[in-house]
Amino acid sequence: MTRAKRVLGMVALVLVSLDATAEPLVLTLSPEKTTLTFTVAATGHVIEGLLTLDSGEIHFDPETGVASGQVTIDLRRAGTGNRLRDHEMHASVLESQQYPTATFRPNRITGSFAPSGPSQLVLAGVLTLHGSEHSMILPVRVSASGETVSAEAVFEVPYVAWGLRNPSLFFLRVAPIAAVSLKAEARLHLDEASR
Repeated sequence: MTRAKRVLGMVALVLVSLDATAEPLVLTLSPEKTTLTFTVAATGHVIEGLLTLDSGEIHFDPETGVASGQVTIDLRRAGTGNRLRDHEMHASVLESQQYPTATFRPNRITGSFAPSGPSQLVLAGVLTLHGSEHSMILPVRVSASGETVSAEAVFEVPYVAWGLRNPSLFFLRVAPIAAVSLKAEARLHLDEASR
């Protein structure tokens, strides 16, 4: 094979790779490989808890940034490890029998998604919590390796400002904002529905 043919072959390979990343893609989150934790400051201590991902799929076009899909969190399984506190959280803060899930529906991704290695992205969308919708912007660090993508995000949820009850009692003061940390793994594949 001549040098010119080798160079043309390499250029073609690069162009095919670039073309593939310009096609609409889907990230399917793996609930068993996703960790969602929350912390809330309180008098003399910090409340720590776990949330459970029910399902998640994000469709996006790397070229236009348009995104869709839904990520669903099962609030009925939220817990802090303290039975009395969890009962209060479910009964009078989350009201999880009436509002069993929180959902995030993405509508835009900004930043350049690298098909291999790390990327810094910003995911914008709408979070539905306790029956109300709230715009959210989430900075997300992702790292892609083949079909596997890992993602990390840290964001705040001003739950009291969003209409949920503050569980403060007498001398126990609880902050009106929860910090949420996400570590997830997802499968990356082409969006067959858009082809």
